[in-house]
Amino acid sequence: MADNNGTGLLEQLKSCIVWCWAYFWTVWFFVMLFLVNILRLPFKYNDSTAVSMFLNTLTPKFYVALTGTSSLISGLILIFEWWYFRKYGTSFIEQVSVSHLRPLLGGVDNSSPSNSNTSNGDADSNRQSVSECKVWRNPLNLFRGAEYNRYTWVTGREPLTYYDMNLSAQDHQTFFTCDSDHLRPADAIMQKAWRERNPQARISAAHEALELEDCATAYILLAEEEATTIVEAEKLFKQALKAGEGCYRRSQQLQHHGSQYEAQHRRDTNVLVYIKRRLAMCSRKLGRTREAVKMMRDLMKEFPLLSMFNIHENLLESLLELQNYADVQAVLAKYDDISLPKSATICYTAALLKARAVSDKFSPEAASRRGLSTAEMNAVEAIHRAVEFNPHVPKYLLEMKSLILPPEHILKRGDSEAIAYAFFHLQHWKRVEGALNLLHCTWEGTFRMIPYPLEKGHLFYPYPICTETADRELLPTVFHEVSVYPKKELPFFILFTAGLCSFTAMLALLTHQFPELMGVFAKAFLSTLFAPLNFIMEKVESILPSSLWHQLTRI
Repeated sequence: MADNNGTGLLEQLKSCIVWCWAYFWTVWFFVMLFLVNILRLPFKYNDSTAVSMFLNTLTPKFYVALTGTSSLISGLILIFEWWYFRKYGTSFIEQVSVSHLRPLLGGVDNSSPSNSNTSNGDADSNRQSVSECKVWRNPLNLFRGAEYNRYTWVTGREPLTYYDMNLSAQDHQTFFTCDSDHLRPADAIMQKAWRERNPQARISAAHEALELEDCATAYILLAEEEATTIVEAEKLFKQALKAGEGCYRRSQQLQHHGSQYEAQHRRDTNVLVYIKRRLAMCSRKLGRTREAVKMMRDLMKEFPLLSMFNIHENLLESLLELQNYADVQAVLAKYDDISLPKSATICYTAALLKARAVSDKFSPEAASRRGLSTAEMNAVEAIHRAVEFNPHVPKYLLEMKSLILPPEHILKRGDSEAIAYAFFHLQHWKRVEGALNLLHCTWEGTFRMIPYPLEKGHLFYPYPICTETADRELLPTVFHEVSVYPKKELPFFILFTAGLCSFTAMLALLTHQFPELMGVFAKAFLSTLFAPLNFIMEKVESILPSSLWHQLTRI
């Protein structure tokens, strides 16, 4: 841990040196331009009174113009730096300095062979970070026609981004199509329909496929996109179930006759699982929660290997609605395993159950006097574990940040997952007395336990750095401000240019109000600034022949 922290501090020190070095040469460039103008004056530079004569010729208007121009330039740099930081999350000057000046100052290229020999632990950590930046299908995604489109009709806003819908189109082509679709005319039409970008073209293609035969995927598309209510969607999914079960039974008998039949059976399995899951979600949305729980349990027993759909997260939400906390704990005992991928639903549901045991009697004042009991300590540790996994969730649960409709895809540990979790589970936290109060009192303590810089985690792998970029693609940034963790501090050069702009603007104002006094200060400052240079020039003049120095001053 100490080595990693030392490496992080060393990198920050190198970056700071690069920034200062770049700024030094920038200032030196303008000073040299200023000196060139001085050397072009008709008097000899080796005269000891030359600088004072030059300074005496400057009027207060010159100082006002000089400081005003400096303030203007600094302000423009500040505005550009702030815009660049808001858009790309980094300083432009810092990025240019690190990219172009660090190699000149002896920095190490990340692509060099010396850095390619990493330890097994670091390689595993990097692989885990890459897997955590994978975009997953939202297990509780809403219906486009009955929910997303209704939101658009009411507000005029598009809740889904193009990137999110494009991922859904890819999912549909993966789950609902196979190479043998050309053998069945309806499936061939649907294969083209899933690739259509225009929703009306997809719906028309689905109706065309249904004119040929009962096509399960056509019913799925209509239920998802054309149905304007959950009741209509459920009716279409029931028709899809009837057609999908027939296809599944036929392909099940032929699956061992060749790879083509095996692929067709795999497709029919995906279609059947999808239909049954969406029917269970319809029952949940229509208030038939016990029926939904039974359907989900049967589905998980019938297809135990299809964990890609994360049906257990739907089951957890329904069990919480029934306040069946014993069954929730049983599901968590099975899926909250160290070898299985985590999610915000798993971590925060575990924290909710631990908090439920103590939250109704929890008081921060009493806890500070007597200390935390064992049960309270377990609840706090569970909250810290959940917050470390996804630090964006508490602000939504505590209603410190407004919720939007969840996207169809989420990024684990990202803002998109936090929105999807809080959208469905906020009501369950409110139902447990004192749970949100306990969360409010303890969640920020997580960040004191996580090492900084975030090169290592406490209970999980280090927080991935790719979440902000992916969340900006998944979430509608037009009306939603993406939550960023860790909170980015303002770069050094934004603060520096802000100070420089303020300082030069103040000088310009003082020079305009008190020209004579500021002129005296400016002359004294410039005289002091050029004193070392005059000393050096006198030494050089005493060493070099006078004829040579005379020729140099005339150039």
